Amino acid sequence: MYDVIVVGAGHAGIEAVMACCRMKKKAALVTLDLNMAGSMPCNPSIGGPAKGIVVREIDALGGLMPLVADRTALQFKMLNTTKGPGVWSLRVQSDKVEYKKEMARILSQTPGLEVIEEGCASLIIENQCVKGIRLQNGREVFSKTVILTTGTYMASTILRGHTATESGPEDQPTIQTLSECLRKHGVRTFRLKTGTPPRIQKDSIDFSQAEVQPGTDDFFAFSETTKPSDVLSFENQEVCHLIYTAPLTHQIIRNHLHDSAMYSGLVKGVGPRYCPSIEDKLVRFADKERHQLFLEPESKSMDTIYLQGFSTSMPVDVQEEMVHSLPGLQNAKIEKYAYAIEYDAVDPLQMKPSMENKIIENLFTAGQINGTSGYEEAAGQGLMAGINACLKIDQKPPFILKRDEAYIGVMIDDLCTKGTKEPYRLLTSRAEYRLLLRHDNADQRLLRKGYEIGVVSKERYEDFLKKMDMIQSTKEALAMVHIKPGPDIDAYLHSLGFDGLGHGMSALELLKRPKVKVKDLLPWIQKTIDSKIASQIEIEVKYAGYIEKAKRDARHLQTMESRVLPLDLDYLHMDNLRLEARQKLDQIRPRTLGQASRISGINPSDIAILSLFVKGK
Repeated sequence: MYDVIVVGAGHAGIEAVMACCRMKKKAALVTLDLNMAGSMPCNPSIGGPAKGIVVREIDALGGLMPLVADRTALQFKMLNTTKGPGVWSLRVQSDKVEYKKEMARILSQTPGLEVIEEGCASLIIENQCVKGIRLQNGREVFSKTVILTTGTYMASTILRGHTATESGPEDQPTIQTLSECLRKHGVRTFRLKTGTPPRIQKDSIDFSQAEVQPGTDDFFAFSETTKPSDVLSFENQEVCHLIYTAPLTHQIIRNHLHDSAMYSGLVKGVGPRYCPSIEDKLVRFADKERHQLFLEPESKSMDTIYLQGFSTSMPVDVQEEMVHSLPGLQNAKIEKYAYAIEYDAVDPLQMKPSMENKIIENLFTAGQINGTSGYEEAAGQGLMAGINACLKIDQKPPFILKRDEAYIGVMIDDLCTKGTKEPYRLLTSRAEYRLLLRHDNADQRLLRKGYEIGVVSKERYEDFLKKMDMIQSTKEALAMVHIKPGPDIDAYLHSLGFDGLGHGMSALELLKRPKVKVKDLLPWIQKTIDSKIASQIEIEVKYAGYIEKAKRDARHLQTMESRVLPLDLDYLHMDNLRLEARQKLDQIRPRTLGQASRISGINPSDIAILSLFVKGK
């Protein structure tokens, strides 16, 4: 008897089972092939807008993805640095081969974890409570909780042209019986679709026709524990390249739209709005003369380039024409043809904020099975599902992140409050408090919580406390440094477009000015300051007013979130509520008044009535 069984060793499954092991639970990981753990069948990268901050949050909660992403990165790039810190995001180009190897190595060496290399055929359910799983070989494995992280493997079909083939991604087997088992017990499923572009042999590309896209020449990492010596130096990092589609490319695609699986009627599932196929882009954005494509290396041990932005479900002969119409790819050799994949997902409206299913007790779901897209979204959900499965076993309250605490909290709240009809992707625009949810402060927001739960070590927590002491003492030191007017400081300020000092002021006060950096003030400070500490202080000082306003807005949200709604409320017979509101509230059964206010179709008058009703109770 296990405490937890995790089905699937993708990014969600890895974080789920590792969280359980850190919380001292007896765990089993069920996967078809351990060597495929952490596979990247799509884009070989980690991070990006919003997603990169999720990876930082995973790190603050003791997760594995940030550490392995750092160790196996081919390129580090900080995005959106010309904008405010609320949208800065780190992205790494990953070595997909080394990433899988490192994940498999760590999993196989984790104490207390048993890996079962077999497919999961169905769940063992008694009185709508999961008791374990039934493997494809007929063996029954029992546990207190089960976490499903099946990704795109449930009843999956590979689509290319007019051909549909039952298969999982990367020629892996698909599981046909599991989603039927879920439906049998009242869990709603629906079909979703995603896709991948062709992989091109590197030595067949003329890179002289492409724009070089280097990384960022500075030290950045997802994990606070990563040191500069742990990652590739900037000089040794790989470069990506940028090209654009050509008029001939568009002509070929339009001439063959009827051959695309997406437009031939073969595809039944809904695809991702924010990562569409190239044929979908041409139809939806017909006024665009060209589209960006990135040539990205997949691994140092592979001679393949990922053609980012060129996802398609065209037949192979049409793909050849399409690829050869692109600049620098006239003689390209396709190593692996693009395809679309359709699969079963569960309705996230049947999921509690704790990631537990509302219909089947002790069953948790995480990742693409919940209707999301992306490795980072999956890993964040897996981590939360693992934590909450352990807390459920220990009969402790669930760990639920609020929207002002983490992008992970935004994502889970969106899923279980609004649901999704297409593969959900995290965007900075989904977060109301993105200035509070920054790349730089993920540990300040979450690490203490992770330590208290048991997923962050004492040593890591003590290092965090030392860092916070250092930030505070450095700010106090900067406040004590008095900078007087003079030719040197005036020359520096003039170079930034400011007038010289009219009177003396503290270094901390001077930092409030745009473009003024701690490193530039060191001659006056006469103190060595760690670059990460300096960056943290600069953000806090320069954006203090905006941050305080965001905190005030968040406190208003917390007032709404503190108004707990009884789970047994009879919404269907609640006087004065509109019919649509009654139906939506009965379906989702929100945990708080705040969550109720975010349900699609619920308006302020409904909340006012609901608030009065709860107050009367």
